[in-house]
Amino acid sequence: MSDGLFWLSDEQFSKLQPLLPTDTRGKARVDDRRVISGIIHVLKSGGRWVDAPEVYGPRKTLYNRFVRWSEKGVWTGIFDTLSQTGGPVLEVMIDSTAVRAHRVAHGGKGGLKPMPWAELVVVREQKSML
Repeated sequence: MSDGLFWLSDEQFSKLQPLLPTDTRGKARVDDRRVISGIIHVLKSGGRWVDAPEVYGPRKTLYNRFVRWSEKGVWTGIFDTLSQTGGPVLEVMIDSTAVRAHRVAHGGKGGLKPMPWAELVVVREQKSML
């Protein structure tokens, strides 16, 4: 890694290369190592695809490759194969998903129970009508 960018090492890519699809039609794929490094960078940083650094190639290529390989099950095959090769036993993956809500999404007035300020307004309105 340099300058906050992620790059697959030669050893890492040599393990991945036999697991990549070879049944491409039409135009030859761009550098797999660069694209996979870009995909991993975006996923690790939690950023948007459009915010991927230009050194990884076209952002649309990163997104399209990720989505198409997800649909074909390529990523699942890669993860299954790599997980069977061993590694630290105590390594655990944690999902750090965060859900954001608008500041007024905390529940409003709390359902159908009357609020004290609402009763006060009603009493004042009734007195003013008299």
